[in-house]
Amino acid sequence: MGSTVNSKWLPVTSTITVALALLSASTAAISLYFCRKKARVLYSKIQELEISLNSCMQKSAAERQGRIRAQQDLRKALAQPKSENLEQASYPMTPIGVVQSCFSTRNGTPRQPLLVPLARACLIFDSARVPPASLEGLVEYSHCWIIYVFHLNTDLVKLWKHPSRSKFKAKVRVPRLKGGRMGVFATRSPHRPCPIGLTVAKVEAVQGNMVLLSGVDLVDGTPILDIKPYLPYCDSIKGAAVPEWVMVDNMLAVASVNFSEGFSSSLSDCWETAKKKSLYASPDELQCLIKQVLSWDIRSISQRNQPHDPLIKTGNGEAQHSALDSNQNQDQEALDNENSQVCHPSGDVTYHLILEGMDVSYRIDFNGNVIVENVVVSSDIPNGNQNRSSFLMWRDELS
Repeated sequence: MGSTVNSKWLPVTSTITVALALLSASTAAISLYFCRKKARVLYSKIQELEISLNSCMQKSAAERQGRIRAQQDLRKALAQPKSENLEQASYPMTPIGVVQSCFSTRNGTPRQPLLVPLARACLIFDSARVPPASLEGLVEYSHCWIIYVFHLNTDLVKLWKHPSRSKFKAKVRVPRLKGGRMGVFATRSPHRPCPIGLTVAKVEAVQGNMVLLSGVDLVDGTPILDIKPYLPYCDSIKGAAVPEWVMVDNMLAVASVNFSEGFSSSLSDCWETAKKKSLYASPDELQCLIKQVLSWDIRSISQRNQPHDPLIKTGNGEAQHSALDSNQNQDQEALDNENSQVCHPSGDVTYHLILEGMDVSYRIDFNGNVIVENVVVSSDIPNGNQNRSSFLMWRDELS
């Protein structure tokens, strides 16, 4: 009897088992279908987000390039003003000359005058505005004041805006204060309501409409508004007081400057190309200039705060002042930083300094020691370096 009952329930059990298996398979298939559908939807959204992100990045890059081009066009317009536009200015001030300097870019240009005695430049006056007779007697002075324009500031466009929209910054970041801010008129920042600079330089020679200078802190191409003789009896004030933070010279000094074994050889190779246009008479003299320049920490505030950042940061190589008035444009640094830096295997960052059309690579270790590694001929030489034949005759006399 029991056997008969079991035999009757076997087909039913088999049917139920098969049904459950089919149901389970159907559920799995449905789940798989919805999972795949959901995955396709998510993948589609990811693709849309990636396309949107790429579009935004391209738009941002285009806008950035547009700003740079607009700033470059503005600088060119300022450098070559049209006579019919002079009446629109508040005062008829037009550059009377231009500087041809050993400093091809703002990076490395000293923050103050006379810090680098070997830093040379030639001030070439516009003969149409300044007859050569205007320079008679200047050579009898040892030094002269130079009034110039910070023509490569990236914020010049603000000068044409109404004061309410110019976003003029009353305080600027100061290298000697480790990035701390100070009132702009308590500093020599180039980012001022009127971008005018003042510096002093040594007068080496005068010939025709040209003045050869040394100890300069002017970048190549700087427009000159005026020069005046330096008078010690009234320009040097005994007992003049300055804030304590101004006197902290060791804040920007490096521990030492050392050259790699192969540097002199590389410099000699580059010299064969550079000597025809150089302000210097020999590679040894140029190496002394490099040492003087790198004896001061020429990095920007952000670079000193993060000296061993492994990320690669490359600038566009555009020249800008880094001269008398602490010319590190901190607020525009992301937009216009020509001091390329790449992580070195040792963990240090390799920086690049452009001098006399040569690219000098160096790094600074944790202890503040500068290691100058290599030098190559730079592919980006400012136009001002192309016409130096008029005063190259002087360099042998100065060496």
